[in-house]
Amino acid sequence: QKLLSYPRAAARFQDSFSAAPEREPNFHTHRRHLQCHRLRATGTSVAALWAREVDEEFHARFSARKRRYRYVIFNRHVRPTFLTHRVTWDHRPLDVERMAQAAMPLVGEHDFNAYRATGCQAKSPVRTVHELSVSRKEDLVIIDIVANAFLHHMVRNIVGVLSAIGAGEQPVNWSQQVLESRERALGGVTAPPYGLYLVDVEYESKFDLPKTPVTQSVW
Repeated sequence: QKLLSYPRAAARFQDSFSAAPEREPNFHTHRRHLQCHRLRATGTSVAALWAREVDEEFHARFSARKRRYRYVIFNRHVRPTFLTHRVTWDHRPLDVERMAQAAMPLVGEHDFNAYRATGCQAKSPVRTVHELSVSRKEDLVIIDIVANAFLHHMVRNIVGVLSAIGAGEQPVNWSQQVLESRERALGGVTAPPYGLYLVDVEYESKFDLPKTPVTQSVW
């Protein structure tokens, strides 16, 4: 018997290769009581942890206030094995202090035209970055970025710039120079899609949705 009916939606990825450890889709159904074990998708890549009825005002994409992406770099001279395609491998020694310093000018409301894909269809390149941090956990360099919304390839382009700075190939202020130029051609290489995760989407408290600590979602 059919359980779901259209329309249905989920918070939009800024990149088609993104993984989403725990996301909140919404859909219409005729069932009054849903059981998570019945919310199955083909294959094993999707599982339902909870289900809750919400009013028609809620929309998984348009009701989102903030989104958090995490980008994971495997940083050592030898490539990964079982982590292949789950992280991006960068053999260059990356200085996370330089990367963190370079990230600071990107926090706030800016025109991120230089950090979006040339084919990005967003009407405005202005976005507000609330947080942008760079940290190291042994061989893993982890970049967390929180914004009200993202442009196409925005996270990967930021990572590409920060990585070049961390490798010593560009000065620390290069990230700000790229930002102020508003020219994508000056923004360097787009980082690979592997290791990019949408780890959290924040909604207004009135929707009363369950929350999972970000640190338990991935890495």
